[in-house]
Parts: sequence; C-alpha cells; structure tokens
Amino acid sequence: MKRLIVLLVLVFTAISARADSAAILVFGDSISAGYGLADVETGWVSLLRTKLHHEGYGYRVINASVSGETTAGGLARLPRALALHHPQLVILELGGNDGLRALPIEAMRANLAKMVSLSRAAGASVLLLGMRIPPNYGPEYTEQFRSTYMSLGKELKVPVLPFLLNDIALNPALMQADGVHPNVLGQPRLLANVWPVLEPLLTK
Repeated sequence: MKRLIVLLVLVFTAISARADSAAILVFGDSISAGYGLADVETGWVSLLRTKLHHEGYGYRVINASVSGETTAGGLARLPRALALHHPQLVILELGGNDGLRALPIEAMRANLAKMVSLSRAAGASVLLLGMRIPPNYGPEYTEQFRSTYMSLGKELKVPVLPFLLNDIALNPALMQADGVHPNVLGQPRLLANVWPVLEPLLTK
C-alpha cells in the first residue's frame, strides 16, 4: 500500500510539474501542421519539442496549427487557445493562405496585429514567422505581402523571422511535389531557420 501511495504521489507530482511548466503555442497553418508528412512527428514543431528538451528547456509545446488557416480564421480561434493553454510565448505562423488567395493585405496586417495584441494581453510574448508568395498576383501585391511582416514587427516591436522557408522553398529536394510544403527533409531546415530568432526569447 505504501509503495502504491508513493507511486501515486510521484505520478501526480510529474503531472503537476508538466502542467505548471511554461508553454509555447505554435499557431500556424499547414506548414506548421505537418501537411503531407507521413508522420507529423517528423514536422518542425515536433523537432522543436525535442530540441528544447535536449537543450534543457522545460517548455511544453502546443501545436495549434490548422491546414488551410487564414489570418481571419486564426484570429477567430486564438482567444480560446490562449485561455486554454496560457502560453508564455506564441509563435505566430499565418498569412501564407491569405497571400495564396490574394486576400487584402490590409486585412491580413490588421488580423496579425490583433493576434499580437491578444497574445500580449494574455501575458505571452510573440514571435512572428514571415512568409513569401510566388509573383502570380503581380509585383506590387507580392512586395506588399513580403514587407508586411517586417514592417509590422518594427511597428509592434515584435521579433520577426523574415521568411520561414528561406533556403528551402527553391530547393526541390526539400519540397513536396506541390511546391508549397517542405517535405520531411525540409523540416530540420525549418527548425534551423526558426531557432536563432526563438532562442533569445527562451528562459531556463
């Protein structure tokens, strides 16, 4: 009986410690959801979870990414996610689907700004992951889309990774056949792009 009680105490302590540990909320679209991967555990978010553990960080990583998500959809979902997970840090990876659908840049920018504001109001810091799109809708739209992330980061004083798929998007060996999503070989490269801007925001 004593051994059972001790075991239960240890389990409860472990669960409590996990619940009390700081959370990182990855809030993105198919790039972060692991679209097209045979095993989502090979996705960059899962690789991040493993790297944090190996580096001695105690964060929980919650992946609330949804394939096909736009900034408007993300804005609608974010309050519940913040209330549920109480993250210390939100990694915001949205906007790609807005660009692919040629949605208004002003609306995308406003949605991202509101998500930054909501995250901060909930006590979380924010890392913004930027995207780029093919020039299908003309150079003006393409440039406005590209510059939105950096200008928003400067305005709101939010750290920004200018392009999540840097050194990946134009390498067929790292991309799926659709030319949009990184394959399993591209996932470590995604993490390698994110880590230098993420690490300064972490605490042990």
